[in-house]
Amino acid sequence: MFFNVQNISKAVFYCDKGLDATRTGASSPCPAAAARPRDCMRHRMLPMNPSTTLHATMTRPLCALTIAGSDSGGGAGIQADLKAFAAHGVHGLSAIAALTAQHTRGVTAVHVPPVEFLRAQIDACFDDFDIGAVKLGMLASAAVIHAVADALDAYRPPQLVVDPVMVATSGARLLEEDALDAMRTRLLPQASLLTPNIPEAELLLGRRITDAAGAEAALDALLALGAGAVLLKGGHLDEGDQVIDRYADASTRHAFRSPRLQVDGHGTGCTLASAIAANLCLGRAMPDACAAAVDYIRDALRAGTRPGRSEVLVLGHFAARRPA
Repeated sequence: MFFNVQNISKAVFYCDKGLDATRTGASSPCPAAAARPRDCMRHRMLPMNPSTTLHATMTRPLCALTIAGSDSGGGAGIQADLKAFAAHGVHGLSAIAALTAQHTRGVTAVHVPPVEFLRAQIDACFDDFDIGAVKLGMLASAAVIHAVADALDAYRPPQLVVDPVMVATSGARLLEEDALDAMRTRLLPQASLLTPNIPEAELLLGRRITDAAGAEAALDALLALGAGAVLLKGGHLDEGDQVIDRYADASTRHAFRSPRLQVDGHGTGCTLASAIAANLCLGRAMPDACAAAVDYIRDALRAGTRPGRSEVLVLGHFAARRPA
């Protein structure tokens, strides 16, 4: 049974996290939900009479949209994003910006669908779902980037996490210069969070990052490109037996430290960004969403498996499942 919150008058809204307590009358109403129920992304709202037992599902699940490339091997890209959303209890939506023929040993072919079809996918998602966060991944060309930026200009999602997929695992550059310029000028100023790794940050800034001091300086330079916050992933930087992911926004800085695992993980960057988007949907503040996502990646790597005929590890999303 689903309720249309727009048509319910004099309803009291409660957070479903307190459902068991609510049945005994212990939970408190959510003021934000009561005032503007469709706009409250922090809670899942349930209209109810606290004196009665509720036998209904939530009105609308929290939704996150990934606009990225498809990985036929299931380890990265949109497939990884949807697994991460589901593991956090968030309903996943997708708009496929590129299709790859891919497995754990590499990519054998790439097809980029027409930008008109990409826009149709995005429009369909925003037309029917309440989207709390959008995650961007592989956007293969300037035309694709402009199409996505135009759509985001129109819909203005509450949170936008940009994972600037620009460099292949081999080190080969994936974006032409005009696409890189389009990313800098059209997407980064809209981003709530930018999540580059070291090679991607070097491309965005046009300079090398070789040590901790360079990484700290890069945070300020990346913020100057217009994103609201930056999480600079440290896996490519040699800092001993630990990986340091550095976070900065206009007022705070954090360093998230994890032990360096001796594994070749697939889809870690995609999954980190999508886990952050899911945590933002769940109402966490940006630094907290990043910290939770870093922990999720660590646990998913430890629970990973090798489904293909290589040593590449695919993340164990559901072993690292997070309660909604």
